[in-house]
Amino acid sequence: MVYLDNAATTPVRPEVLEAMLPYLGREAFGNPSSPHRFGRAARAGVDQAKRSIAEALGGGGGGGGGVEPAQVIFTSGGTEADNLAVIGCALAARDRGDPFRVAVSAIEHKAVLAAAHAVAHLGGEEIILPVSGSGEVADAALNEALARGVAVVSVMWVNNEVGVVQPIARLAARCRDAGVPFHVDGVQAFGKIPVSLSDIPCTLFTISGHKIGAPKGIGALVVRDRHAVEAIIHGGGQQFGIRPGTENVPGIVGLGAAVELAAREQAAFAARAAALRDDLERRVLAVVPDAVINGASGPRAPHVSSVSIPGTDSEALLMHLDLAGIACSSGSACSTGAVEPSHVLTAMGVPRELGVAALRFSFGKENTEEDVEALVAALPKIVEKVRHLSAVLHR
Repeated sequence: MVYLDNAATTPVRPEVLEAMLPYLGREAFGNPSSPHRFGRAARAGVDQAKRSIAEALGGGGGGGGGVEPAQVIFTSGGTEADNLAVIGCALAARDRGDPFRVAVSAIEHKAVLAAAHAVAHLGGEEIILPVSGSGEVADAALNEALARGVAVVSVMWVNNEVGVVQPIARLAARCRDAGVPFHVDGVQAFGKIPVSLSDIPCTLFTISGHKIGAPKGIGALVVRDRHAVEAIIHGGGQQFGIRPGTENVPGIVGLGAAVELAAREQAAFAARAAALRDDLERRVLAVVPDAVINGASGPRAPHVSSVSIPGTDSEALLMHLDLAGIACSSGSACSTGAVEPSHVLTAMGVPRELGVAALRFSFGKENTEEDVEALVAALPKIVEKVRHLSAVLHR
């Protein structure tokens, strides 16, 4: 089986599992808030993970001030971290008497878009920032939103569907100059492109464990200004009250280990992934000449490729690829039984007929040239079959 869906999730790395095991057994299973030795052992694991993550994200000085361990707030994953950033900033602004309004880009992950919708449902306002054909946030729209006044601006560093890389340093600086908190969804960026928050004056930054070889159910939000965000769930005083609840110690330890590995291996992984992606795109275009690479006109992360194949639909392609032993994902979403293009491709101006025919291939640590060869060998016959079926159905 060929797995080309690493932007969806990745397997837990053996090194990460090994690091977690003491915190799942008798050695350090305690509640990290407990004062006895079992609690202290668990707390030591949490504190070490905080130090590892802060260091990997740019601990120390710099234009953005670096990251301190105390600024790392653990969550159940990227979705919760994004919600905490967007809704938490909006609630904090409302309580201060500032604008109860958020601005997010049109190609954000659904976690951010749904959080912005939730702010509107609570009586606030959401501003959707348009993007160019290459997927980059429009400067004029951002400037207009900042002029109106917003509680937070949220932009993902690397898009999860097409891999477009936003000019995060410039956007962060613009928000800083306007005095507006800036949230970066870094889920698809960390470990794939160079990431150092020492050079990025963002207020909040999201990472997710299962995208980098840690388990599902663990993520983190870097909160550089505690006054900028308000808790969205309530309980004890853990994590300064920003995200209360007993910490998931094994998951936290696993996230810390995965972050260390991803930071150490980032440059080598990026080079290998870029070579595989470029080879895949070149060879797909050779066997399906009318295929279209989405987002290729702008800067992209090395591990994601979005390819539209005219005259097909992505759900049929996915089914046949799966039967051929190849796992990838689509650039479309199934709604009420009909295939619709993803919001990302629509926002980028991709025509509907290409949007519903998009496939996403995403590379991970274990992918090889043989995986690309397997895909390219299977794809022409699958495309021919799906196009034939589509022609018959539309007669």
